[in-house]
Amino acid sequence: MKKQTILPASALVCAAALVLLFFAFGRKSVGKASGAETAFLTKSQSAPAAPKTAEEVQREKDEALVRSVISKMSARARETIVIDDYGKFIADLKAVLEEDAQNPKDDLSLFTLVDKTHPLPDGYAPSRLIPLVKNDAFNVIRNDLSLRPEAYEALVAMGRAARSDGVTLLVSSTYRSYEYQKKVFERWVAIDGLAEAERESSRAGTSQHQTGLVIDFGSIDNTFANTRAGVWMKEHAEDYGWSLSFPDGYEDVTGYRWESWHFRYIGKKACVFQKKYFGDIQQFMLEFIDAWKKSKR
Repeated sequence: MKKQTILPASALVCAAALVLLFFAFGRKSVGKASGAETAFLTKSQSAPAAPKTAEEVQREKDEALVRSVISKMSARARETIVIDDYGKFIADLKAVLEEDAQNPKDDLSLFTLVDKTHPLPDGYAPSRLIPLVKNDAFNVIRNDLSLRPEAYEALVAMGRAARSDGVTLLVSSTYRSYEYQKKVFERWVAIDGLAEAERESSRAGTSQHQTGLVIDFGSIDNTFANTRAGVWMKEHAEDYGWSLSFPDGYEDVTGYRWESWHFRYIGKKACVFQKKYFGDIQQFMLEFIDAWKKSKR
């Protein structure tokens, strides 16, 4: 049997002290390392984001403005407007406005909102009007009709396209002055009474016809919808920049009963824009553009 070595008490005390020092030093070192690592992670996570570009800032402002404008529109408009990509919507909107800006600066925008609550400026008349005369593109019902040049050129293009399809467009009413519209409204009041007249005619100063951008086609009643010309217009008018102003079922929106014969020139891009985002309802698009422009001032 081997003889056990017994350490003196002083040696045991020293060994115990060394063990305590080791653990104390180790815990302290680990604590320092953990603190440094935590500080590094915290610093990395809270590092400031890269500054936004001017384009990003403008895009966010534009999107906020779009949302704000729509939020103030009627419930029916909000239900109808569909925007899946705000960036694309804003790009399309600006393209439409840029196209309109190419028109002469001494006349109203093609998108001027005019209705029962948004009258035209006092004394307004288009800066330029082109008389409509008999030609190979369309027929005219009388010889005192006229349009703004932008609308006239689009009518000629559309009329020739219709003719190539075997359809002849008959232009029955176009630009109406303030005084002319006043007589028209008074005549309808005499025939139907004020309440009914308000549903089918405009008071002077609130008629789209005064812009020089509107045409009434054919019979000027809803039998037009079922004529060859009416069917052709429904399918092709937008291809030439013409938009139906008062669609069926939207009297609460437009203020007027369905007028299948009443088309307003707004331009090709605007027709696509209107159809893509506004349910193809002219009134909603014009209300939006009007509010957008006013908000940008």
